[in-house]
Amino acid sequence: MNDLSDPNPTGLAPLLQALRQGRGFVHKRDIAQVLARLPESLAPAWTGSGPTGVSTSVPNGDDCAALPQADGSHLLLAIEGLMPDFVQQQPWFAGYSAVLVNLSDVAAMGGRPLAVVDALWSAEPATAEALLDGMRAACQRYGVPLLGGHSNLRAPSAQLAVAVLGRAQRLISSFAARPGDRLLMAVDLRGHWMGDQPFWNASTEAPPARLQADLALLAELAEAGLCQAGKDISMAGVLGTLLMLLECSGQGAQLQLDALPHPPAEAGWPGWAATGPEAQAAQLRWLSAFPSHGFVLAVAPEQAAEVIARFQARALACADIGQVCAGTAVDVTLGEGAQAEHARLWDFASEGFLQPQPRAAGAEGAP
Repeated sequence: MNDLSDPNPTGLAPLLQALRQGRGFVHKRDIAQVLARLPESLAPAWTGSGPTGVSTSVPNGDDCAALPQADGSHLLLAIEGLMPDFVQQQPWFAGYSAVLVNLSDVAAMGGRPLAVVDALWSAEPATAEALLDGMRAACQRYGVPLLGGHSNLRAPSAQLAVAVLGRAQRLISSFAARPGDRLLMAVDLRGHWMGDQPFWNASTEAPPARLQADLALLAELAEAGLCQAGKDISMAGVLGTLLMLLECSGQGAQLQLDALPHPPAEAGWPGWAATGPEAQAAQLRWLSAFPSHGFVLAVAPEQAAEVIARFQARALACADIGQVCAGTAVDVTLGEGAQAEHARLWDFASEGFLQPQPRAAGAEGAP
């Protein structure tokens, strides 16, 4: 097992080290400071048992708050705030993305969105108009009403937060992955990079009907009992999102990096085997990317093929990228056979990711 402090300038260990030091990981780890002030951190554990079992409450750490209803469904409530530099530099796309990330949160928990509200601040009317236009465009394309919110056009800087209400008949949760589950990555590769930012845009130019049906696929999987554990790929990228899923579930994993779906060569993809600074930068960009439609799921081995087939039937890339394992370590492999590289991405026994404290070795379930 390679140590993440490996001094070699290229290879798996330095790539993972760069990912750990990136903005997406650092910002997600700030959540631990907030959770430390809350009465219930990432506990209690998920209490579901198969496709009909659901919890009566969802702990902090999931993509949405889940409010149980008398009919067995859950109302879902999520909110996202955007980085001020993103809002200032690309206000239209920031408005669009603020809606999209919330819709992804609802979908990641097996839900369907019902309505969106927002809170925006701006010092310039033009920026506020662009933010609103972006939000309205996203809501129209995904068929979700924008019902209003709060606005301040005399603020010292531009800021934006958006919240969404949804409903799930059956939940997908960050707390439900179990040892032996196959880990799947599903992503829409029919897109392009947004400038030099780690944003993979497969949404703003896609047909609205396709976007809505693609997003509804997660609810269909949950309702069919094919998946009860997963998350949407956030600004921590696919591996950071997997860490959040695994930490909430109290598990470790073994991942095969070169099994991850990736952009086409014409989008600048060098291949996982490529070495050198430029190749590593491209690999790191994809591992850090927020895709328009991207999810990591943990599914029972006997259901993995069906789940993959359902994504592929909609021309969405979906691949088996590893396995959930009992324990605290998340290990990554690149390549096969004697030439394969191995490195440890994280060990929850040494360091928490979302939670304030490391997880005790041998602990079962959510911390």
